[in-house]
Parts: sequence; C-alpha cells; structure tokens
Amino acid sequence: MLDMTTKELSSRHVKAEEALRLGVVSGWYTTKMSGTFVTGPHATHAEALLKIAELRPPVPPAAKRKS
Repeated sequence: MLDMTTKELSSRHVKAEEALRLGVVSGWYTTKMSGTFVTGPHATHAEALLKIAELRPPVPPAAKRKS
C-alpha cells in the first residue's frame, strides 16, 4: 500500500502531446503535490478522484475539550 499519510494528492489530466513527451499514456492521473505520478492513467476525472479517496487516510476526529 502506498503511504500517503503526509502527502496531499490531486488529480491532473495529461493530454496526448505531454504524454508523448513524458513517455506515459494520456489520461487522468493522481499526483503528489510535487507533481510525481502516484496512480493512473484513469479513464475519467471521477475515477481519479475515487482513487484519491481510497488512498487518502481518514481524518481522525477532533479531540473533545473538557469544560
């Protein structure tokens, strides 16, 4: 499993021209904030967003303050 606990992920579309330059397939990718590809290509933006939701760890509930 990928460790994404400290890294924010985003989605990005790579068009054919850029894909050729990078040596990847055109499509939607999930990337780290640094631009490094994490997963993909995905056929749609929605699929890339679903993958981000799978990889992103759940946010822990906020601690309750004692009154």
